[in-house]
Amino acid sequence: MSAPPAPLVVGFDLDMTLIDTVPGFQSVLRALGVELGVEFPVELMTAALGPPLDLMLQPYLPASEIAAAGDRFRSLYPEHAVRSVPLLPGAAEAVDAVRDRGGRVLVVTGKYAPNAQLHLDHLALDVDHLEGWVWGVGKADVLRREGAQIYVGDHVHDVEGALAADALSVSVLTGGCTREELLAAGTHVVLEGLGDFPSWLAGWLD
Repeated sequence: MSAPPAPLVVGFDLDMTLIDTVPGFQSVLRALGVELGVEFPVELMTAALGPPLDLMLQPYLPASEIAAAGDRFRSLYPEHAVRSVPLLPGAAEAVDAVRDRGGRVLVVTGKYAPNAQLHLDHLALDVDHLEGWVWGVGKADVLRREGAQIYVGDHVHDVEGALAADALSVSVLTGGCTREELLAAGTHVVLEGLGDFPSWLAGWLD
């Protein structure tokens, strides 16, 4: 896909694209498990973050308990997950690269938006628009509405959202999906991480 005319609008996924959510997610799952009397396999559950929480909990809880457990997870999240979660290498520079080109930065994530905002505030990551609780092809509506030409993610379902929005899909290998899985899903570009994004963007635009 060729570079579009200005204005540049780039969307980013949050978990495992901009931030390393694993330590925080594990901490919340352990706290939730103590309250529910369930020993969640937290390492297994966080090996490939991306799917919505309800899907992650399904193998371990009765269906009738999942909605309440999800609500409690989100309540526990600010205390247990925000301070321990860092930016992934190159994340700040990737956002700056869009800004340096006069572009707008979106964060489009499956995470509950108030908790996503806590991460952005704690890590001083300034974005133009945050949209939470959207997953897979559901991200396409947001990307289209905001005029995104590029969507950057780490999961095959991020690729689905980008393609459904007719946006350029850029994938990073910082999540649980392999290069082969991302390419099979139809991504246009695979980068090792966001550290490679500024030079890729400059080449694409120039």
